[in-house]
This record gives sequence, structure tokens and C-alpha cells, in this order.
Amino acid sequence: MEKPVHHFSELFEQLGLASDADSIERFIQRNAPLPETMPLAEAPCWNEGQAEFLKEAVEEDADWAEVVDHLDASMHKTQ
Repeated sequence: MEKPVHHFSELFEQLGLASDADSIERFIQRNAPLPETMPLAEAPCWNEGQAEFLKEAVEEDADWAEVVDHLDASMHKTQ
């Protein structure tokens, strides 16, 4: 069975954040870049539930893992 493909905006919706393109861009600009060695789920911008979701998505290679990896890369990229 194929895993569903989730879009970047859907990840922000899942995290309870504004999911339009401008809001996503502002969120990343406001919270990035993260220190190179900081895992995405440990970033101070997440509440406990958001952090747990991000951590589990990667650890369990869940449907969300690919888009979480995309967010991770975006949050670690220098502006």
C-alpha cells in the first residue's frame, strides 16, 4: 500500500499553525535557522504536542516523514 503524499501546507495545518504560503514563510523566517546540531523537534518554537508529532513522524517513518524532513531542511538552512 502506498503512503499518502502530504503537502507542506497540510503539515502546518496538522501542527495547528497558519498554513497559507505567506504565513509559512514568516514562520520559517522568524524561527530559522536552527543550530546545526538541534533536532527539529527540539526547537523552542514548538509546543509539547507539536514536538512529539514531529519526532514520531521521523522515528516511525510515518506518512508525514517526507514533509517533516522538508521542514527540517528549511528550518536549518541559513537565510
